[in-house]
Amino acid sequence: MEPTAAAGTESVFTYGAPALKFGVGAAEEIGYDVAQLLGERAGARVLVVTDPGVRAAGHADAVAERLVAAGLDATVFDGVHVEPTDRSLEEAVAFARDGGPWDAVVAVGGGSAIDTAKAVDLLTTNDGDLMDYVNAPVGRARAPRNPLVPLVAVPTTTGTGSESTTICVLDVLDQHVKTGISHPRLRPTMAVVDPRLTLSQPAGVTAAAGMDILCHALESYTARPFTAGARKRPEDRVPYCGANPIADMWSERALAVLAGAFRTAVRHGDDLEAREQMALAATFAGMGFGNAGVHIPHANAYPIAGRVRGFHPTDYPSDEPMVPHGMAVALTAPEAFRFTFESSPERHLHAARLLAPASAYDASPGLLPQVLVDLMRDIDLPAGLGAVGYAESDVGDLVEGTMKQQRLLATAPREVTEDDIAGILRASMELW
Repeated sequence: MEPTAAAGTESVFTYGAPALKFGVGAAEEIGYDVAQLLGERAGARVLVVTDPGVRAAGHADAVAERLVAAGLDATVFDGVHVEPTDRSLEEAVAFARDGGPWDAVVAVGGGSAIDTAKAVDLLTTNDGDLMDYVNAPVGRARAPRNPLVPLVAVPTTTGTGSESTTICVLDVLDQHVKTGISHPRLRPTMAVVDPRLTLSQPAGVTAAAGMDILCHALESYTARPFTAGARKRPEDRVPYCGANPIADMWSERALAVLAGAFRTAVRHGDDLEAREQMALAATFAGMGFGNAGVHIPHANAYPIAGRVRGFHPTDYPSDEPMVPHGMAVALTAPEAFRFTFESSPERHLHAARLLAPASAYDASPGLLPQVLVDLMRDIDLPAGLGAVGYAESDVGDLVEGTMKQQRLLATAPREVTEDDIAGILRASMELW
């Protein structure tokens, strides 16, 4: 039966979020929490997914020990690749399929660990291979047929918001593009956010990941409104439904919290109060963009990260060239928001004033870009695409990669052409 308002303008938005446990010491209760999710079944099998650095810091094994103390059987996989690729995800899935079945999956780490855990959960409960589920046009965009087992995310970085979202992000190596898998079933069952686990996050990672928080909030707040377009059928609704009152609330709060904590967290990494505020901001922003969506800066970020040649960021452990995701997002954000300003001047100005209250009397399209540039300089991010190895000659390839991200560009508040993206990229070569 068709909904009665099917022919009219959209009037419905959706909202989803994981169960949340937040605060210093929250990770110490992980055994109890997972046991409750599994009905206190003694010996239930749990796969802990992490990366070598997080395991070396002791966080993953501490989680596994608490699971065992709660009567569960825990196995640790520590092969997560920083900035996951199709190859690294396939290796993780092969490990999990060989050792399964699993009753639950627990991710301990940053977005890379959480996204890897999502892929593992998806492909140990459903048939097919990774590219069956990757977003079109890169992959085949198949939806999972079977429910996933409970996934609990324990973030050790503040930025990705993956603990709140329905998205798994990866680099597809042979296509030199970053893309994702998107489906409501990928949203973690529970997020356990313990700010104490982020104290070991170095300044460079804090800066890049913090810009991811910031852009999550800004992009969801300035996304096209959920009322844009015709009424959808229930089966056609997607997790990214556009700006809406509930997502707006979380995004605005994330911006306000960031304004007081971001610079301190980068400069004084042992400041637990600043770390707690950054963790709150990441959680709030995840609850916002995980429903409203992101748009141009994130769409640009995928080819920027996927086509990097020789850039090595400070404080990242990988020997491979990489542009961290949050950094890739930030590099075109000032010019992207200059482009989107005309769609909602009041939102762009309000966001800028939340981040920099002293700028309250400036009402120009350049206000938000300037606030972002000032922040990026203060936290020592690269000064534009040129600083991470790109040149004017790369614009065509980057535009091609961006235009593949139609799932994200559909959330942009203005229609975006190839020429528009090219202009944003050229203007982002040197930001200061």
